[in-house]
Amino acid sequence: MAELAIGLTKSVVEGAVTKAQSAIEEEAKLRKSAQRDLVFITGEFQMMQSFLSVANNERVGNLVVMTWVRQIRELAFDVEDCIEFVVHLDKKSDKWRRFLHSIIPPCIPTSALPLDEAVDEIEQLKARVEDVSARNARYNLISDTGSKPVVHHQQAAPNAAVATAALNLLLDERDASKRQQGDLTQFITHEDDDLQVISVWGSSGDLGTTSLIRKAYSDQEICTTFARRAWVKLMHPFNPYEFIHSLMAQFYEETCKDQGRTVGLHVLKKMKGTEAELFEEFEQQVEKNRYLVVLEDLLNMVEWDAIRTFLPNMKNGSWIIVSTQQSEVARLCVGNPTQVLELRQFSPEHSVYAFFKEGTHNVPDKTEMTDKVSPIKKEISASGLLFPTLETGGSLPSSSSNNKIPTSQVQSANQWVEKNPLIGRDAEMNELRKYVAMTRYNSYHVSMSVWGIAGVGKSHLVRRLYYDRMIHGQQFQQYSWMHVSQPFNLRDFCWGLLWGFQSESSEAKETASRRMMGSKNPIQECRALLKQQRCLVVIDDLQTKEEWNLIRDNIISPSASVIIVITTEASIATHCADNKEHVFNVKGLQADAASDLFNKEMHRKKKQPSAEHDQKDIAQECQELILKCGGLPKVIVSVAGLLAKKTVKPMDTARSINGRFIDQLETSPEFNSLRDLFDWMRTYFRTCPYYLKPCIFYMSIFPQDHSIRRRRLVRRWIAEGYSRDGEDKSADDKGEEYFSRLLDLSIIQQCPESLDTTALADTRKIACQVNGFIREYIVSRRMEENLVFELGDSSVLTTQRTGRHLTITKNWKRDQIMFNSIDFSRLRSLTVFGDWKSFFVSEDMKLLRVLDLEDASGITEEDIEQVVKRLRRLKFLSLRKCTEIRHLPCSLGDLRQLQTLDVRHTSVTTLPASITKLHKLQYIRAGTNILAEEDQSTRCPSVSCPLFVTCRDRHLAGVKLPRGIGKLTALHTLGVINIGASGEKAMLKGLKELTQLWKLGVSGINKKNCEEFFTAISGHDHLESLFVQLDKGNTDYLKGISLDLKQIKSLKLYGSLNTLPEGIDQLSKLTKLGLEMSVIKTTDIELLGKLPELSTLLLNVKCVENGILHFCVTVNNVESCSYEKVRVLKITCSSIVHVTFGGLAMKNLEVFNATCFPESSVSALENLKKLRIQPDLVPLK
Repeated sequence: MAELAIGLTKSVVEGAVTKAQSAIEEEAKLRKSAQRDLVFITGEFQMMQSFLSVANNERVGNLVVMTWVRQIRELAFDVEDCIEFVVHLDKKSDKWRRFLHSIIPPCIPTSALPLDEAVDEIEQLKARVEDVSARNARYNLISDTGSKPVVHHQQAAPNAAVATAALNLLLDERDASKRQQGDLTQFITHEDDDLQVISVWGSSGDLGTTSLIRKAYSDQEICTTFARRAWVKLMHPFNPYEFIHSLMAQFYEETCKDQGRTVGLHVLKKMKGTEAELFEEFEQQVEKNRYLVVLEDLLNMVEWDAIRTFLPNMKNGSWIIVSTQQSEVARLCVGNPTQVLELRQFSPEHSVYAFFKEGTHNVPDKTEMTDKVSPIKKEISASGLLFPTLETGGSLPSSSSNNKIPTSQVQSANQWVEKNPLIGRDAEMNELRKYVAMTRYNSYHVSMSVWGIAGVGKSHLVRRLYYDRMIHGQQFQQYSWMHVSQPFNLRDFCWGLLWGFQSESSEAKETASRRMMGSKNPIQECRALLKQQRCLVVIDDLQTKEEWNLIRDNIISPSASVIIVITTEASIATHCADNKEHVFNVKGLQADAASDLFNKEMHRKKKQPSAEHDQKDIAQECQELILKCGGLPKVIVSVAGLLAKKTVKPMDTARSINGRFIDQLETSPEFNSLRDLFDWMRTYFRTCPYYLKPCIFYMSIFPQDHSIRRRRLVRRWIAEGYSRDGEDKSADDKGEEYFSRLLDLSIIQQCPESLDTTALADTRKIACQVNGFIREYIVSRRMEENLVFELGDSSVLTTQRTGRHLTITKNWKRDQIMFNSIDFSRLRSLTVFGDWKSFFVSEDMKLLRVLDLEDASGITEEDIEQVVKRLRRLKFLSLRKCTEIRHLPCSLGDLRQLQTLDVRHTSVTTLPASITKLHKLQYIRAGTNILAEEDQSTRCPSVSCPLFVTCRDRHLAGVKLPRGIGKLTALHTLGVINIGASGEKAMLKGLKELTQLWKLGVSGINKKNCEEFFTAISGHDHLESLFVQLDKGNTDYLKGISLDLKQIKSLKLYGSLNTLPEGIDQLSKLTKLGLEMSVIKTTDIELLGKLPELSTLLLNVKCVENGILHFCVTVNNVESCSYEKVRVLKITCSSIVHVTFGGLAMKNLEVFNATCFPESSVSALENLKKLRIQPDLVPLK
């Protein structure tokens, strides 16, 4: 997977450079020689980093370069590992060992000191770096002009130098002219009396030059504009007689076409005249007619000067197009000063350029086009075309019966809708309709965008909306769907757009094709039509921002029209939309919808029904196939369609596809419809930001259909060095951003149980799983990069197993012989699913940074002691849900590099005192599940309750922390800790010193320590999330407590509150609130309704005042808007309650769940206009 290799290498090299620069500053730990070596290594890696930044498609395909890239990556890994070891040496122990070495006689063998070993290793790494650099010189991998490999041909060297100089000169000129880009046809149709000259030149030969000129030469408008046209292939040396004969033969041909004669015979007769007659006729032709002459293969200025004597400037608007392979000739033919126009880029090394004299061919700006609208002939309307007739100074008519949508279009729309049902997209369709409505009702917002990865069903969803509006709506008068072709040409685009407005009948299309040529300028016609008619236009598969800029600047103006842009890039979608809120992201289908689509497609295309036993056998294979399709409708339909056609041995076909899923889809002719999807995949991995590539590759560690917590993934990325602190963003913030981007791209997908959080547009609480299709694609290539390897049910004994990341699946037979055959010397992460075995910890895992044992079974406390003893470089340690673990070893403090410790949902109740030595610890998650000793009637049902997550958090007991926790100043996430059990004064003092906390969870809060606790955290300006579990008993002690938490965004207060704390209505940034109350009053509801940013409200109450929970806020007996941004509401009540909503409350509510006492009820749901998940009244058990 070459397109991914460069990105992975760039990420690793960047990490090595950063580590090397940090190590140079560690004077006390490095010898001067090692420092000099690190300075050299840093410089070399910075040069390699520059090479990787300019590596492009051609280098990706070069095997020599890719071998060198992989060598750079492996070297960078080793440098980073070595430097990290040196920087983090224990100075005290090293001095003690050095003293022992000094008193031991030389005759007694001793092991080398760690610092000595590190210095020796740096010297060896320096030699390897020098060798890699020398290898570049031997194979000429980096040239002076970039990273392109240089191939030496001694005789061609002068020509290469000339070509390079010419290209550099050209680029200077292009930059000076602000990198203009455009269309040759558009320039040639520019009206001017003087004889115009334009030169066309290709930077790497004439590839594509002739086709671009020919396209303009044959353009219908140009054929109409120029009375005489000729294309002359120049002879060398130049022969003026042959030149004139060639021109006249083609001029005569044009005359014959005008007169309707037999062209060939007439030209031969005309050419039989004397030369004197021919020359006289030629002179008349060039004087009286506007001509276009193409000169192919002009070699030098001598030829040009001779030709110009035959084609003088007759002030009749004639044109000469010069095609040459000499950039200097191209420039000199048009005169100085010269402007350069890039017509098309065929590859990073080859573009075709047009040269013309500066100031002679400016593209008309938008204002000029608005003021000067060319007429459309009246007969176009009469022939059945939909766009109205324009005369100079006239205007387009308003909506009338004449603008009724043609019956043929409506019939086509109905047929398409009938054949292509919308499955699993109802919510998205409703949302998309709202986006269109918002865009339409603002005349200054004409455009909106829909984006998502290839194959996700963007076009299908938008087309359904498009036809839905056409069939049922009357908001628009005109409809056109335009698929953007490449290379992009604005005039061709506008012709296609006008064509799309036509009736679907073949007669109307045929008439349109004859009549549309009567329009002088399709760009102007499109602009006028969109401005004065209510049009719905879909632009499908837009690929660049530059394409949109041309469309926007030339044909779009404020109007009642709506333009929907479909693209695969989020940045392009944002650029095209007039408002950032009008960008709609389409994600993959959820599991149920994907299965439904697969089964319906099988049923629709199946030629004959299968036997009942066959259906049962194939069901399991199909289910696995559906998972691998990743919710991408295009893949689902293709796979289901193939299986439906297999009437003989369909099971064998299903197994074959499952066994070689990506290989089958990528290479089998039966899946040709997926070619564009794989093209997009390769392009995306080649062009996506290099820092995202290792994050994407990393996802293959997790099994298919496995739920992954967001914070688990982000913290692992940080430990691996994929997300690093920057000048303006922390590593955590970057990791959150990466997660969001992968979620938007459907590379990861939300788990079904966390779907309701999408209403928040917040990814911070999402559990995800890897997109099945993306995972299969990565797995099919990951061993090429030697990074991730897996021990699964098909693993066999081999000496080739090595890599940076090892994952052990549940179904792997715990084979110790096979395990011991693996090379762990470069292993950085170990992830275990299922049973743990003690032999999984190896002494060779010296570089291991991540040990993730979440939800693994069979782990003992002795195993954890071995982990701490052997894996001293750990940065991430997760024992989450390992319920067998009750104590952590006292030696935990030896993991000096540890950043993340997760022992949540284990049996650990106390953290060891040595934890205070872990000064790099940033993240501690702890807490044990306990069952609340409360009345059965007030207990949340553990299974059926929609608030199960909330209930689980409320019953989480905190752990006891040792004294000195205030030393861990790097901590930003801590919880849940038991304040009451940890020595209150010492603990509260420590909390006060942890000023960098942004997430805190505590239990054991009581009347005695409540005020002191809130005082201790009042100065924590970074605190954004707070969880507080109050002790049982009288909870009135929150009365009078003021919440001075200015930055708080998430607040959970559990413990049967009687009153709300003071100042809760002043939390202006609060977005999520969870409350457990004995009784909730009307005044509490009114108070909470004023929180300006609240988006999620979780209420668990025993009873409600008057038995009515009325979400409504009144001022002077007049209802006011309240709960304006609340989108998720969850209620648990252990008494009979009636829930109702005011007319101005919760206008944006999307998700509503309630678990209440039997006979409870809900009313006024009609006021919740945006509700998409209906209330599910689950009775308490």
